[in-house]
Amino acid sequence: MRHIFTIRYGVLKNTSDFFSTFNSLKKDDPVIIRSHRGVEFGEVVIKVKEIADDDPIENLGEILRKATPDDKEKQKKIQNESIPVEFKFCQKKIREHNLLMKLASAEHLFGTKKIIFYYLANGRVDFRELVKDLAKEYQARIEMKQIGVRDEARLLADYEHCGRELCCRSFLKNLEPVTMKMAKNQKATLDPSKISGRCGRLMCCLRYEDRVYEDLKHALPKKGSIVKTAKGIGEVVNYDVLQQQVTIELNNGSRIHASVHDIIDKVREPLRQKETTCDHPCEKDCSLE
Repeated sequence: MRHIFTIRYGVLKNTSDFFSTFNSLKKDDPVIIRSHRGVEFGEVVIKVKEIADDDPIENLGEILRKATPDDKEKQKKIQNESIPVEFKFCQKKIREHNLLMKLASAEHLFGTKKIIFYYLANGRVDFRELVKDLAKEYQARIEMKQIGVRDEARLLADYEHCGRELCCRSFLKNLEPVTMKMAKNQKATLDPSKISGRCGRLMCCLRYEDRVYEDLKHALPKKGSIVKTAKGIGEVVNYDVLQQQVTIELNNGSRIHASVHDIIDKVREPLRQKETTCDHPCEKDCSLE
């Protein structure tokens, strides 16, 4: 019987499933794993399931062992001694070669002679001479990995406005696009300083309830619709998505609040208004309709 565990590893807090032939692991246990990058240090997130010995495991990494005190000491030395020196040396060489790139972080794999440097740049960078200098200095395989501002926040930031650890550091595996439309659906403020995360982009948590808001909003008549209620015919001027209520301006000028269930009929759809766009640095076109 083989046991499948989800393991968090690497400076980018990657999470993937790994198999093990032993079942003596629990949450937060440090482990030594073999990933597609090599032998690494990681920690157990959760046990997923058990599979038979003859089940396919082509896409799974392997948990080699639970980390020993020597393993922990070696990893601590890599983090506190090796990586800071490698990072500073790389920064020095970047300046010497006048490369237009910003070094964000360095990662030294636990069990292999491999060092990964993470950097930001506006375009392609010819770092061949830089790699030669790094390989000569450390006698290791060097990998340069370009990242974006969201990955930079995952690497360097700690806590968000809510006081909790960044979602991208704690559990998010894939950073999905977030649009201004999601903030509008949730009636959130459109002040970029209040809905932007540590990376400067829209906060990932705006995605979490977006589908629920979309479904609830779909059940409500749009602003500008002419609807019929027991109190008369009027125009929808506002709505409350969560309470499933609309504000209706009647023909006599008075306003009433009505549940979506109180609407007898929809007389007319709203007239289409001219589209406007926001100036927030969204990841997609976020036309405000």
